[in-house]
Amino acid sequence: MPPKKRKAASKDEKGPKKTKIDDGEGELPKVQSCQYWLMKSEPESRMVNGIDVKFSIDDLQKQPDQTTCWDGVRNYQARNYMRDLMRVGDKAFFYHSNCKQPGIAGIVEIVRAGYPDHTQFDEKDLHYDKNSKRDDPKWFMVDVKFVRLLKRFVSMSELKKLHKDHVAKGDGELKTMPLFTRSRLSVQPISEQEFSFVLGLE
Repeated sequence: MPPKKRKAASKDEKGPKKTKIDDGEGELPKVQSCQYWLMKSEPESRMVNGIDVKFSIDDLQKQPDQTTCWDGVRNYQARNYMRDLMRVGDKAFFYHSNCKQPGIAGIVEIVRAGYPDHTQFDEKDLHYDKNSKRDDPKWFMVDVKFVRLLKRFVSMSELKKLHKDHVAKGDGELKTMPLFTRSRLSVQPISEQEFSFVLGLE
């Protein structure tokens, strides 16, 4: 979830192309040619230590060039996906989370590959990490740019019902979607089939 600080994106920068990743608890599943993601952010006001962590897709549209850095991620698996696997040109669903009606609101594009998250070094920031060093940063982020809103908001309740149907049938595009199988991750890889299926719900 990106807090209030913003940095300009560099559209020409490419990230590392690692395929073997370890989060300290075993190797993560390899994301082969997957270029689609789901990224969660909170669209409703919530104060943490006097700072509002709200950032909706509408807020993204108001940013310069409709672009922002996706900072503040403090989960190792999500960090690894951004640091090692996200590439310029990848597409992601912008997912509204921790709100009255969670769900997929729109689409963003990755316009800068993984680079160190500046908030880890800022003592005044909610996401400051005293154990992270500038010459060996722990946390990484990407830059995302607004692409479009979905033609209609696709709610979590609708997706969950479809997921349950697909599980019951033993087949279907949403059967193994990480939104349900690894629901705590704020940044998740999704397949092209899952991405296309959701678009078909618009």
